Amino acid sequence: MDAFKKFTGGNTQTTGATGTNPQQPGEKKDLGDKIAGFVNKKEGNRASDTQIESGTDKVRGLYEKATGNKVDPKISN
Repeated sequence: MDAFKKFTGGNTQTTGATGTNPQQPGEKKDLGDKIAGFVNKKEGNRASDTQIESGTDKVRGLYEKATGNKVDPKISN
């Protein structure tokens, strides 16, 4: 998972007692963020919600660029 940390910015510093950044009011996690957060938790990594969001946004962008198709908003917005 070192590659995941590097991909999401490589910063392992966290804020708060729980090790994650609080989510902004009105901001909902999409399915891609939830899956990435689950994998992050199960692997024992300490990537913050902001890092996970950034990583999933990059992956979505790469997918859209490679295929020319938009990702369904239910999966990633």
